[in-house]
Amino acid sequence: MNRRTFFLGTALTTLLLPLPVVAAPTPATLYKNPQCSCCEGYAAYLRQNGFTVDVKPTNDLAEISENAGVPAKYQGCHTMFVGNYVVDGHVPVEVVRKLLSERPPIAGITLPGMPTGSPGMTGPKTQKFVIYAVTKDGKAPTVYATV
Repeated sequence: MNRRTFFLGTALTTLLLPLPVVAAPTPATLYKNPQCSCCEGYAAYLRQNGFTVDVKPTNDLAEISENAGVPAKYQGCHTMFVGNYVVDGHVPVEVVRKLLSERPPIAGITLPGMPTGSPGMTGPKTQKFVIYAVTKDGKAPTVYATV
């Protein structure tokens, strides 16, 4: 190796090493009731956290959730599909990322209802959020995370 090649290689390495790795946005599709505004807040929250969200208003939300494996009493106010999983309700982004990185053999996760202080909801957080894992085979949901 000659001196010129060595210095050129060193210079290029020095210039390229500090460049940050930019992750591609995570695509998601969120189904919501056409009149619900908190769902738009949740979509905005996801976008601020690196997701690209396609919002689709629908009047068939309960059916979409149930077909995805979310029992009626565990449903949230919107249903999102991301990375081959269903995410129902106002699930915090760190739990969604945990799901996508761990890739457990489940249909998805849900935060039932519309808890105050959850992402997209107004007010202060007053309690821990219990996020449940759901399956498509009819087994009872189990606790996936508590935040």
